[in-house]
Formats: sequence, C-alpha cells, structure tokens
Amino acid sequence: MPSPRAVVLLSGGLDSATVLAIARSEGYDCHTLGFDYGQRHNAEIAAAEQVSAAGGAVRHRTLAIPIGRFGGSALTDAAIDVPDHGGGGIPVTYVPARNTVFLSLGLAWAEVLDAAAIFIGVNAIDYSGYPDCRPEFISAFQELARVATKQGVEGHAVRIAAPLIHMTKAEIIRRGTTLGVDYSLTVSCYRADGEGRACGHCDACRFRREGFATAGIDDPTRYYR
Repeated sequence: MPSPRAVVLLSGGLDSATVLAIARSEGYDCHTLGFDYGQRHNAEIAAAEQVSAAGGAVRHRTLAIPIGRFGGSALTDAAIDVPDHGGGGIPVTYVPARNTVFLSLGLAWAEVLDAAAIFIGVNAIDYSGYPDCRPEFISAFQELARVATKQGVEGHAVRIAAPLIHMTKAEIIRRGTTLGVDYSLTVSCYRADGEGRACGHCDACRFRREGFATAGIDDPTRYYR
C-alpha cells in the first residue's frame, strides 16, 4: 500500500520543522507549503525550503498571498514596531486571519493530492496569545473541512493535525531533537535579518531561548545583537 499523503504548513520556524518530523515519523509522504504573505523578512521563506529538503519532504511550494497589504500587524506593516514583549491581550504581532488563510490554501492542495491530513504547528502553551493558535480554532476548521470539501462530503474529510498544541516549547524541542530535527536551519525571530540571524528580544526569540534552556539542549540560534 502507498503511504498516505499529508500537507505540512511550513513557516521555516522551530515549531513547523518539528511538525514535519512528526508527520514523517507517522509514515506520511509530506508535501510542504510555505507562504510569502508580505512579512517583514524573507529569511523564514528560505529557511522553509531548507527545512523541507532536510526533513525529507516530497516537494515544497511557496505561495505568494499578499494579505500583508492590509496591514494591521507589526509583522507586515513597517509603521508598527515589533515589541520586545507582547503584553496583555492579543499583541500587535498577530496577523489577522493568517492561519485561517493558510489552512484554507492547504485544504485546497490537500484535496488535489487526496491527502489524509494537514499538519500545522500551532501551540497554545508557550505562545503569544493568537486566537488562531487555540484548540477551538483547530476544531472549528476541522468541521469546515468536513462540510466544505468534496472529501468531507464523501465521508473522508482531511484530518487537521496540530500535534504541538498542548506541548511546552521545551517539550517540542525535545521531541524534535529525538526525531533528528536540525534546529540550526530554522528561523523564528520576528526581526530576523537577511541572513536569518535573530534579535534575541522579541516574543518569538524569548520563547525559543527559554525552551532550549528548559530542555537542557544547546541553542543553535544565531543572533545579531
């Protein structure tokens, strides 16, 4: 029997690299999907290509979707500064409806591939409080996949897999390390430079650095500050 196919949403960051490794460990032939959505830097786009190749994906595609033109987020609007700490409530680094858009495009490709699953690296423990990283969101999108697609109507809706959603950053890093993930290839920083080096101060850097420290694993992140 051929291996089942999966679409893996791949940002080039630590979490999505771990999700790719998990999907591969579960026996899926993985087709990775990255996005150029108008984010502040292209380093994560290049990182996603490297992570996909190193992780054994069948192929990688990068889609240009200009949702960043709407603005409204520090990750897409140069007029909004990236804060060192997210603060209370939903921070300005939240990109409106980003994961909804990403999953919708992943769902379209999954139907073409007749994929059994879509993997996404959302996390609701060590995260910045984004509404589209919560279990409620994943459950709602799973229902959408059931009612809005040919696969779903025919009784075999694609599974929306979020294996990291209840894991701490340290747990994620330990799992990925066990699976052989090369975290030196990944870029998580909101302010990464053209070489993929991190600022060391934004929320993403803070969660990442604390995760490696708690896991007791050497942090391969390159910093420019």
